[in-house]
Amino acid sequence: MKHDMKHDIKYAAFSMPFTLAAMIVLAATLAGCAAHRVKIDPVDPVNMPAGWSKNDTDVKPSEPDLKWWQHFGSAELSDLVHEGQKNNYEIGAAVSRVRQAQVEAQIAGAPLLPEVDLSAGGGRDIPFSSGAATTTASGMLVVNYELDFWGKNRAGKESAEAAYRANIYDRETVALTVTSSIVSTYLQVLSLRDRLKIARDNVANAERVLTLVQAQSRAGAASRLDLARQQSALAGQRAGIPDLEQQERAAEITLAILLGKPPQEFSVKQPGLDGIAMPDIAPGLPSALLTRRPDIRRDEQRLAAANANVAAARAALFPSISLTGSTGAQSNALLTLFNGPNLLANLGLSLTAPIFDGGRLANQRELAIAQEQELVQLYRFTVINALSEVEKALGQIESLEQQYKLKSTEVEQARVAFDLSEVRYRIGAEDLMTVLDTQRSLSDADTALGLIKLQRLQATVSLYKALGGGWLEDPTAAPAAPGPGAASKSKAPVASIVQPAPAVPELPPLPPGGPAVAYPVTPPR
Repeated sequence: MKHDMKHDIKYAAFSMPFTLAAMIVLAATLAGCAAHRVKIDPVDPVNMPAGWSKNDTDVKPSEPDLKWWQHFGSAELSDLVHEGQKNNYEIGAAVSRVRQAQVEAQIAGAPLLPEVDLSAGGGRDIPFSSGAATTTASGMLVVNYELDFWGKNRAGKESAEAAYRANIYDRETVALTVTSSIVSTYLQVLSLRDRLKIARDNVANAERVLTLVQAQSRAGAASRLDLARQQSALAGQRAGIPDLEQQERAAEITLAILLGKPPQEFSVKQPGLDGIAMPDIAPGLPSALLTRRPDIRRDEQRLAAANANVAAARAALFPSISLTGSTGAQSNALLTLFNGPNLLANLGLSLTAPIFDGGRLANQRELAIAQEQELVQLYRFTVINALSEVEKALGQIESLEQQYKLKSTEVEQARVAFDLSEVRYRIGAEDLMTVLDTQRSLSDADTALGLIKLQRLQATVSLYKALGGGWLEDPTAAPAAPGPGAASKSKAPVASIVQPAPAVPELPPLPPGGPAVAYPVTPPR
């Protein structure tokens, strides 16, 4: 027995079975003294409310589904969403992160299996004193295996697997965010086109009134002041058009970026919001968010990974026990290398226990615990934030519905007032200021109505997003095939925003093209 300065006790080439048995008994005894892996209790993030304060129970609209954007009734929008989910660079990066996490989980499972190395060598000696040459050859197979008595390696594997699952959920979160941005930006482009149409109609109205004022000025029925006022109003109406055109182009450029396309090659075909439907959604129960929102599931898995890190840090405080075995052969004649007399064997066991490390291991465990506690709070915040996002979207939809109805009535009456003021001005019953006021009121009301319609549609998009966009994890999903180490009971998200998600660890062998992901996600061009 040899005892070095690192308190590393090593046994090699055991010839007495009692010595090896004694070491195994000692290891088992020490293992019994270690605390078992502490499983995290289910985290009660908040007292989940029984329902939504703004939910209309008399309406039975459709529930969110994976292709929720189709409820807006635009074939062009559906094509753009599909294209964006294939080519968006943020989604592509998230897919790559899933691949990285999958490989890291497989690497983390490797220490649970023995490590086998092969070394071989040979040579030929030709002495100067004689011509007789001697050929030598050797081969050695070395097996190293760390006994995971305290679960350190298994905890590391579980942490990596949880990180892998978190990356899958993060990919779904990114895909949902990108999809919502595509839909919202598309609606913004169409709204700006509607506003441009309103602005051009206002210019046409102002030009018609100006023609009337010019005619009356030539006849002496209108003053130069009236003419100047109408010319100023017309110039003001025209001045707003270039700004709206620039906003429309900027929105198209933003949409092109979301689609992974050069802006120079992209243009939206639909002229406005007239062909867009106003879908209704059933928000369901608040507790459903825990399984419908991928960001909540992502934070759960991050918390699980942190819990596994705490277990690994705790296990690092206890001795590590390794078994080393080797077998091989050595011979002066290459052809007799594996003859019985030339075979060699060796078996060893080593136990390494930390004695003094300046508190490094203990502080690492405290750090892991503090990180876990932080993630508990972040998980609770994610759930509270999800609840608030749904409530805000429901409140906006209800408020905007009322505003839209009232503003529609205002637009109708403003148009009637403008038409009457123009007629009365022709016959001299009203002055030009009345015409200008009614024209301005109609322009403002038209613009406000268009903005409310856009806000109502975007509030619906926000509600779809807040509810998880139709994403749903199947609670009956079967565990994946076993990979390195022990079998896992983890479930996989089977409804993917991008394409059917891969089975979550126990990690199967990596497919040639990487893990399967949502809509056929191809590398961004």
